[in-house]
Parts: sequence; C-alpha cells; structure tokens
Amino acid sequence: MVERLERDLPELLLFFSFPRSQWRKLRNTNVIECCFVEERRRTRPMARFVSVESVDRIIHGIFNGINERHAWKNRTLRLFIQAA
Repeated sequence: MVERLERDLPELLLFFSFPRSQWRKLRNTNVIECCFVEERRRTRPMARFVSVESVDRIIHGIFNGINERHAWKNRTLRLFIQAA
C-alpha cells in the first residue's frame, strides 16, 4: 500500500497546481460516488441479469439519466477547463 501511495502521490496532489478556490471541487470524488450510489440503488433490486447486454443497457440508462439531470457542462467540468 505504501509503495502504491508513493507511486501515485504526484497524481493525488495534482489539484494543488490549480487555483486554491478550485481545490475543494477538484480533490473530492462526491460526483463520482453519487453516480455509483445511484447505480447500486437501481440494480440491487434486480438480483440477476439475463445477459451482459442487459446489464450494459441498464447501466447506460442510469448514467445517461444522471448526465441529463445534472447538466455537467454547467458545473465543475467548465471550471476545470478554465483552470487548465
């Protein structure tokens, strides 16, 4: 674990190279975690799937819906591009 941390440390601390006002948005993974929580909430009651294709369709539908509801182009991503 220590070896991996040492190897990945530059990437983990990359957010420090951006303006301080954006550190909080860049360093946390709340947006990603929220997406996976929603995916688990929707697929857990389904117990099993008929095929890999059916799983792909369900996951695509869940993430597509999240993308449409949250309009990412008006959020953190835009700020990230400005800081780059």
